[in-house]
Amino acid sequence: MIIDRNEKYIIIISFIVGCTFLGYWILHDPVKDFKASLPGMDNRPDSISDDIENVAIGETFIKLAEDYNPESTFDWPGFRGSSRDNISFENTPLIDNFHDDKPEIIWKVDLGEGHAAPAIFNGKVYLLDYIEEEKADALRCFSLETGTELWQRKYNVHIKRNHGMSRTIPAVNENYVVTIGPKGHVMCTNPDNGELYWGIDLIKDYKTEIPFWYTGQCPLIENDIAIIAPGGTSLIIAVDCKTGNILWKTPNPDNWGMSHSSVMPMTLDNKKMYIYAAIGGICGISAEGNDAGKILWKITDFAPNVVAPSPLILDEGKIFMTAGYGAGSILFKVETNGDEYKTSVLQMYKPKKGIASEQQTPILFNGHIFTILPKDAGSNRNQFVCCNVDNCEEILWTSGKTNRYGLGPYMIADNKFYILKDDGNLSIAEASTDGFKLLSKTKILNGHDAWGPLAIADGKLLMRDSKQMVCVDIRKN
Repeated sequence: MIIDRNEKYIIIISFIVGCTFLGYWILHDPVKDFKASLPGMDNRPDSISDDIENVAIGETFIKLAEDYNPESTFDWPGFRGSSRDNISFENTPLIDNFHDDKPEIIWKVDLGEGHAAPAIFNGKVYLLDYIEEEKADALRCFSLETGTELWQRKYNVHIKRNHGMSRTIPAVNENYVVTIGPKGHVMCTNPDNGELYWGIDLIKDYKTEIPFWYTGQCPLIENDIAIIAPGGTSLIIAVDCKTGNILWKTPNPDNWGMSHSSVMPMTLDNKKMYIYAAIGGICGISAEGNDAGKILWKITDFAPNVVAPSPLILDEGKIFMTAGYGAGSILFKVETNGDEYKTSVLQMYKPKKGIASEQQTPILFNGHIFTILPKDAGSNRNQFVCCNVDNCEEILWTSGKTNRYGLGPYMIADNKFYILKDDGNLSIAEASTDGFKLLSKTKILNGHDAWGPLAIADGKLLMRDSKQMVCVDIRKN
């Protein structure tokens, strides 16, 4: 075959161009400018705690209706209920099947964008909302029976939308309601009439570094004492609800930071303590006696930079802790020898290897742990799962690929699981350790990001999506 001069030039030029592109393809890194998906890197303010305001905590009160309300038989007085275990022990028979109809929505109310969940006490519902039009945190009190809003106690503070704004649950008893706002403003009021008792600005008073996506910690009230974990200059503080005086505070020599996790009570060998998973590690703080506020033990083997679930207290000094963003889980044990404490790691693994959770705190029930796996748990992601407390790496059963729940909340009531998918679908399943036995499911909410924990009293189930809360009658007629 004879090739003329022009064809020869075309072949040479094509060869040179091809080699150039081949070299570029081999040497070019197409992902060199990509950034890893890390917690907090989603338009979060550079430093929430640097944006200091002069906030007059609780400055405004509005009475909206008469405060008479029939008392409820049962309460849900804060984060995870009265025992902080997410299990309802009321004896009201509840539905186990939706049949052809949705359960009755008794009432519903529009909310500011967020994931804050309600507490229920003496027939009243308490929710710390953020009213964006007014730029105000607002403790809102409703009638459980009718949904009528009774009063608001609020204060102005600027919050920028960041996957919602509010995300905490009040703690309430007969005498006090304690709340923590998105920027760490602690407020204590009268649960009946909204009278303001005191407020604490955690950023100003304790140099708290507010965590990613604002405050998620839910306060705890025990014996009219509020337990708060500021981080900053004091790891944990105990506040007299009557006066606002600080009864004791825990030093923070390692500069551990506030997480989204909440403080959990624990008793070990007759010693009462508070367990907190901070940014930096997990610790046990003496709750009473002459050493109240003292750090009894700490463990730093598991210290992710984002922590949303709270410590799950097991038997025999065992504690299970988990977190999202690839952190996985840890099972460890605390032991005593006189006044000395030691910790030992029993299991620690990544989310594809065992039970884990990104946002919700798992449930302990009948010697087993139940939770929804995070999105980085491989093929079982977002499924509801079960494991034995002695081996958290062995998942005994899952809800299956057709029953995935995202970041939604769940609880046990009337010996049944009530599981809310984050798109607003509510499932009922048997509270069984033998396998996942779905009884019924239906669509309740029409919004998105239904992440706020559930609350129940007298067969009335409260749930929310990002912008609305509903009260659903799930009593069995």
